[in-house]
Amino acid sequence: MNIKCIPFYELSLDELYEIMVLRQEIFIVEQNCPFVDADGKDQLAWHLMIRDENNKLAAYTRLFDKNVYYEGYTSIGRVVTSAHARGSGIGKFLMKNSIEKTIELFGNEAIKIGAQSYLIKFYQSLGFELTGNDYIEDGIPHTYMIRPVEKRHQ
Repeated sequence: MNIKCIPFYELSLDELYEIMVLRQEIFIVEQNCPFVDADGKDQLAWHLMIRDENNKLAAYTRLFDKNVYYEGYTSIGRVVTSAHARGSGIGKFLMKNSIEKTIELFGNEAIKIGAQSYLIKFYQSLGFELTGNDYIEDGIPHTYMIRPVEKRHQ
């Protein structure tokens, strides 16, 4: 597995194209949610990409500094795993790396996500806590979750 995390303006055109294809395959086609994925926030994000042994994009997230996506929080979004990579544990690998990179880039801050409700237990296993704020986005139940600031041993 190859992990790369870079800001938008360092993405190659091929990388950007691969990211947009993966997001469209999963969010729009597979989940049957017609929406404008290009939301104007990609330029503000760091893009974490995981490639498989064949150098194919297998998983991806966007990482945001505090106050960019959610007021008072850093954030991880557009969490996506390709259909060909599922069942390999790559989702957990992706999120663990995304959490670590978010803390490395933006400091030890609380991380807020908008999670699809069926993934609540998955995100709880990574330290995210329910806020009680549920919502529907593009016809899919979601909930806001927060991963508190990590406690550092001194």
